[in-house]
Order: sequence, then C-alpha cells, then structure tokens
Amino acid sequence: MKPRAPVVFERLDLLEWHLCQRLAGFSIHRPWLWLLRLASKAGDWPLWVALIAAQPWLQDRDGGRLALQYTLTALVAIAFYRLVKTRLCRERPFITFSTIACQEPARDRYSFPSGHTMHAVMFCTLVAAHTPWLLPSLIPVAALIAVSRVGLGLHYISDVAAGAAIGYGMALASLALAP
Repeated sequence: MKPRAPVVFERLDLLEWHLCQRLAGFSIHRPWLWLLRLASKAGDWPLWVALIAAQPWLQDRDGGRLALQYTLTALVAIAFYRLVKTRLCRERPFITFSTIACQEPARDRYSFPSGHTMHAVMFCTLVAAHTPWLLPSLIPVAALIAVSRVGLGLHYISDVAAGAAIGYGMALASLALAP
C-alpha cells in the first residue's frame, strides 16, 4: 500500500503548482538550467564537506572542534530530515503535475522537506557565528541552491521554506549546545 500524504499537502500542492510550474519553466534557457544543475550538485555534499574540511585552516584555534561540530550537526540534521521525509510522503511536483518538468534525476519519490536547502541554511547560520566574513560568498550560493530545487521541478516552495526552517533550527540548537 502506498503511503498517503497529509491532506494539508494536497491543498498546498494546489496553491503552489502554478508558481512552481512558472519557476521550472525558466529552465528552458540553457545557461539558467546549467546554473541550477551546478548549484544543485554543489548542494548535494561537496560544498559542505569542503567547508567542514576547511575549518582548521579558517580558524586560528578551535578549527578541529568546529569541524566536529559542523559534522555532528549535519548528521543529526540528516537523521531528522529522513525521519520527516519518510513519514510525511509528499510527492514531488513533477510527479503530481505533469506540466512541471523534472530537469534533474530525483533521489527518491518524496519532496518534503528540501534537504539541500536545510543544509545550505544550516551551514550559513553556523558560518555566521564562526566565520562571518565568508557569508558574502556563501549566501548567494545557498540562495541559488534553494532556487535550484524549485527550478529543477524537484520541490515546492513550501518544501524549500520548511528545509530552511529546519536547517536554521538545527544550527541554532548546535550553537546553543556548543557555542
């Protein structure tokens, strides 16, 4: 038996599909599509692993501790994300609406929340606390990662907003536990 998404998602899907379709429609422009795919791939893991690995060189002291903190925060966030995603089972926009094209292979069937956005916001928040001079470079990349998820037809806007909220919450919890 197929898992059923909560009724709230059916209503949100109907409210969001037109805007999602419009944003995904911009992917007909090859340079934009290339940029969205690049941002999505960077948000998979390479950017965050590089950020974690760079902590010992970015910090005068505590670089190793911060690398460990970032790693543990990411692992807790992944576990929470997987728990939510497998319980709520919101179909991806391109599955629900045939008018929304999928421009990148999806890892699974469900879209809520956006893990890419969760990590982007989580790491931006951690960086803001420890190396704020990196933010002018990191914020545009994080924003592009979030936009890419909708632009590639993989997420609804509310998936991205929920991922951002979870990432922010995880980072604040991490900073509270290990300032």
